[in-house]
Amino acid sequence: MDTHLTVLGWLYILGNGVLLSIGAIGWFFLAGIGVLAGVDSGDPVATSIMAIIATAGLAFFGILALPGLLAGIGLLKRKSWARILALVVGFFSLFSFPLGTALAIYTFWVLLQDDSDDYFIVPKAI
Repeated sequence: MDTHLTVLGWLYILGNGVLLSIGAIGWFFLAGIGVLAGVDSGDPVATSIMAIIATAGLAFFGILALPGLLAGIGLLKRKSWARILALVVGFFSLFSFPLGTALAIYTFWVLLQDDSDDYFIVPKAI
Protein backbone atom coordinates (compact mmCIF):
# COMPACT_ATOMS: atom_id res chain seq x y z
CA MET A 1 0.00 0.00 0.00
CA ASP A 2 2.85 2.37 0.79
CA THR A 3 4.20 1.96 -2.74
CA HIS A 4 0.77 2.62 -4.26
CA LEU A 5 0.41 5.86 -2.28
CA THR A 6 3.83 7.02 -3.46
CA VAL A 7 3.07 6.14 -7.09
CA LEU A 8 -0.32 7.88 -6.85
CA GLY A 9 1.28 11.02 -5.43
CA TRP A 10 3.83 11.15 -8.23
CA LEU A 11 1.15 10.51 -10.86
CA TYR A 12 -0.82 13.50 -9.59
CA ILE A 13 2.29 15.69 -9.57
CA LEU A 14 3.34 14.54 -13.05
CA GLY A 15 -0.10 14.80 -14.63
CA ASN A 16 -0.88 18.22 -13.23
CA GLY A 17 2.66 19.41 -13.94
CA VAL A 18 2.04 18.56 -17.59
CA LEU A 19 -1.22 20.52 -17.43
CA LEU A 20 0.62 23.52 -16.01
CA SER A 21 3.31 23.15 -18.69
CA ILE A 22 0.63 23.24 -21.39
CA GLY A 23 -0.58 26.52 -19.94
CA ALA A 24 2.95 27.93 -19.92
CA ILE A 25 3.59 26.86 -23.52
CA GLY A 26 0.28 28.43 -24.53
CA TRP A 27 1.30 31.62 -22.76
CA PHE A 28 4.57 31.83 -24.71
CA PHE A 29 2.77 31.02 -27.97
CA LEU A 30 0.02 33.62 -27.50
CA ALA A 31 2.41 36.27 -26.18
CA GLY A 32 4.66 35.66 -29.19
CA ILE A 33 1.73 36.04 -31.57
CA GLY A 34 0.83 39.27 -29.78
CA VAL A 35 4.33 40.66 -30.18
CA LEU A 36 4.43 39.69 -33.87
CA ALA A 37 0.98 41.17 -34.47
CA GLY A 38 1.99 44.38 -32.73
CA VAL A 39 5.22 44.69 -34.71
CA ASP A 40 3.58 43.77 -38.02
CA SER A 41 0.61 46.11 -37.70
CA GLY A 42 2.30 48.83 -35.68
CA ASP A 43 -0.58 48.69 -33.19
CA PRO A 44 0.53 48.32 -29.54
CA VAL A 45 -3.03 47.40 -28.52
CA ALA A 46 -2.67 44.01 -30.26
CA THR A 47 0.26 43.15 -28.02
CA SER A 48 -1.65 44.19 -24.90
CA ILE A 49 -4.75 42.21 -25.82
CA MET A 50 -2.80 39.05 -26.59
CA ALA A 51 -0.83 39.44 -23.35
CA ILE A 52 -4.09 39.62 -21.40
CA ILE A 53 -5.50 36.56 -23.19
CA ALA A 54 -2.25 34.63 -22.65
CA THR A 55 -2.16 35.51 -18.96
CA ALA A 56 -5.81 34.52 -18.52
CA GLY A 57 -5.09 31.17 -20.17
CA LEU A 58 -2.08 30.56 -17.95
CA ALA A 59 -4.13 31.47 -14.87
CA PHE A 60 -6.88 29.09 -16.00
CA PHE A 61 -4.48 26.17 -16.41
CA GLY A 62 -2.77 27.06 -13.14
CA ILE A 63 -6.08 27.00 -11.26
CA LEU A 64 -6.92 23.64 -12.85
CA ALA A 65 -3.53 22.14 -11.94
CA LEU A 66 -3.21 23.47 -8.38
CA PRO A 67 -5.54 21.00 -6.58
CA GLY A 68 -3.87 18.00 -8.24
CA LEU A 69 -0.39 19.27 -7.42
CA LEU A 70 -1.40 19.84 -3.80
CA ALA A 71 -2.99 16.38 -3.63
CA GLY A 72 0.17 14.77 -5.00
CA ILE A 73 2.46 16.59 -2.57
CA GLY A 74 0.11 15.82 0.31
CA LEU A 75 -0.02 12.13 -0.61
CA LEU A 76 3.77 11.93 -0.69
CA LYS A 77 3.90 13.53 2.78
CA ARG A 78 1.05 11.26 3.96
CA LYS A 79 -1.15 14.15 5.10
CA SER A 80 -4.70 13.16 6.05
CA TRP A 81 -6.27 16.05 4.09
CA ALA A 82 -4.57 14.83 0.91
CA ARG A 83 -6.69 11.70 0.87
CA ILE A 84 -9.92 13.70 0.67
CA LEU A 85 -8.47 16.14 -1.87
CA ALA A 86 -7.19 13.30 -4.06
CA LEU A 87 -10.61 11.63 -3.99
CA VAL A 88 -12.29 14.88 -5.06
CA VAL A 89 -9.72 15.52 -7.81
CA GLY A 90 -10.04 11.87 -8.84
CA PHE A 91 -13.81 12.25 -9.18
CA PHE A 92 -13.41 15.22 -11.51
CA SER A 93 -10.70 13.32 -13.43
CA LEU A 94 -13.24 10.65 -14.33
CA PHE A 95 -14.49 12.87 -17.15
CA SER A 96 -11.03 13.20 -18.76
CA PHE A 97 -11.05 10.00 -20.79
CA PRO A 98 -8.83 7.91 -21.02
CA LEU A 99 -5.91 8.98 -18.80
CA GLY A 100 -7.97 10.88 -16.25
CA THR A 101 -10.40 7.98 -15.97
CA ALA A 102 -7.56 5.53 -15.38
CA LEU A 103 -6.02 7.82 -12.74
CA ALA A 104 -9.41 8.21 -11.04
CA ILE A 105 -10.01 4.45 -10.90
CA TYR A 106 -6.51 3.91 -9.51
CA THR A 107 -7.14 6.70 -6.97
CA PHE A 108 -10.37 5.10 -5.79
CA TRP A 109 -8.78 1.66 -5.64
CA VAL A 110 -5.85 2.87 -3.52
CA LEU A 111 -7.55 5.38 -1.24
CA LEU A 112 -10.83 3.59 -0.53
CA GLN A 113 -9.24 0.44 0.85
CA ASP A 114 -9.71 -0.13 4.57
CA ASP A 115 -6.00 -0.28 5.40
CA SER A 116 -5.13 2.96 3.59
CA ASP A 117 -6.07 4.92 6.74
CA ASP A 118 -3.06 3.50 8.54
CA TYR A 119 -0.60 5.26 6.24
CA PHE A 120 -1.78 8.83 6.82
CA ILE A 121 -0.67 11.18 9.59
CA VAL A 122 -3.63 12.24 11.70
CA PRO A 123 -3.23 15.63 13.43
CA LYS A 124 -3.33 15.42 17.21
CA ALA A 125 -6.20 17.06 19.04
CA ILE A 126 -5.37 19.93 21.35
